[in-house]
Amino acid sequence: MTPATSARPAARSRGAGPLALAVRDSNTMLRRNLLHALRYPSLTLNVLLMPIVMLLLFVYVMGDVMSAGIGGGDADRSAYVAYLVPGILLMTIGSVPAGSAVAVSMDMTEGIITRFRTMAIHRSCVLVGHVVGSVLRAVISVVLVGAVAVAIGFRSTDATPLEWLAAFGLLALVATAFTWIAVAIGLASPNAEAAGNNALPLLVLPFISSAFVPIEMMPGWFQPIARYQPFTPAIETLRGLLLGTGIGDNGIAAVAWCVGLAALGHYWSVSLFNRDPR
Repeated sequence: MTPATSARPAARSRGAGPLALAVRDSNTMLRRNLLHALRYPSLTLNVLLMPIVMLLLFVYVMGDVMSAGIGGGDADRSAYVAYLVPGILLMTIGSVPAGSAVAVSMDMTEGIITRFRTMAIHRSCVLVGHVVGSVLRAVISVVLVGAVAVAIGFRSTDATPLEWLAAFGLLALVATAFTWIAVAIGLASPNAEAAGNNALPLLVLPFISSAFVPIEMMPGWFQPIARYQPFTPAIETLRGLLLGTGIGDNGIAAVAWCVGLAALGHYWSVSLFNRDPR
């Protein structure tokens, strides 16, 4: 061990407290993950393109039919755009964490985590870097998809600045919750391919929610599946904030789902990460 290497932990402990070191190390891991996203943009573009394609497909190919079915026979594509966009935004949030599961699994299987364990860095900064990086990518993706939605006619004229702020906070909360679950899935998977397959439910759940049609129009046996899952209350809450529809108890349910999933994902991730490496 060289003198510079042996002096590094001591210098770090003299220069800053544990919290400051954790923030500094997490910021370093965040920059690492963002640089990886810039160097390998194909995964990010694929995640971003799917919600945009779904938005354009349902609006311009099936918009009249879907709006006529929801509206009782009167086709109104603009009304269906307003109904559809909150679901597409949540679908965007659900698709981004799948990439985090793959990235975490690659870190675990390619040996870089073993190197990180030997370095004088805060232990949890690796996971925090992945989570914060994924949430930032999700927020950027939502902004881009929202811009496309506005370009094709989505308007939210009744929402107040406070409601817009609440909507943004809800999207960030959903992204954080599902990212922690995705990180745990990546840690539990033996390789990147398995991580991608195991994270598939995060992509499928929005399709079986109220994103595209109201729950009341679904078959009776399927309605409980669509109603009692995390995406439906989040979508209905987002619709209420942006469009002025009734929220009811969906807001409480959405926050409860997010807090519960975030706590579960964090505990699961930390437990797996702290195991002795094989």
